[in-house]
Amino acid sequence: IVQLLMGDIPERSLFSESSTAEAVAPYLELTQAVRFGRLDVFNDVVQKFGTVFRRDSNYNLIQRLRQTVLKIGLRRINTSYSRISFADVAAKLKLDSAEDAEYVCAKNIRDGVIKAELDHETSAMISRDQADLYSTSEPQQSFHDRISFCLEMHDNAVKAMRYPPNAFRTHTGEDAVVEDVDVGEVVEDDDEDDE
Repeated sequence: IVQLLMGDIPERSLFSESSTAEAVAPYLELTQAVRFGRLDVFNDVVQKFGTVFRRDSNYNLIQRLRQTVLKIGLRRINTSYSRISFADVAAKLKLDSAEDAEYVCAKNIRDGVIKAELDHETSAMISRDQADLYSTSEPQQSFHDRISFCLEMHDNAVKAMRYPPNAFRTHTGEDAVVEDVDVGEVVEDDDEDDE
């Protein structure tokens, strides 16, 4: 229910576990009604399983889902129609009147759920064109930010794995300098042998 209230749809596997399938069956039907934004189906499910929801002490939360159902239904309408009358919105969302549809549209536009304008003269909702996200630099910037984060994490990991300075030396003082020279001579000798 919390996922639905936040606008997310739970995974279907959550409802298909054999041990809890019967107990969560009403919630599966509720989730399907919310997912499709069908207010009439939502109302039927609430009426059909109202006693179950009350017994589980979830009835008040489920009543709040009505707004989520309206948002999802209105989003679908907004993407499907460039212009639609309030009466048609009311018919599609199964609202009581065109005035209710106008109120729902205005509220969702104000909340940023949909991008549209209300034409009060013609009693219609006019959808704004959805900008092509890939024609902007936003995906490139997002990708750049992710790569920068990964590179920074890699650099930090490499720095953390470095040995402390002079940790490989076993001697101190003049012996250490002699060891460095000996290693240098060995490297030079190897280079001469390779030629």
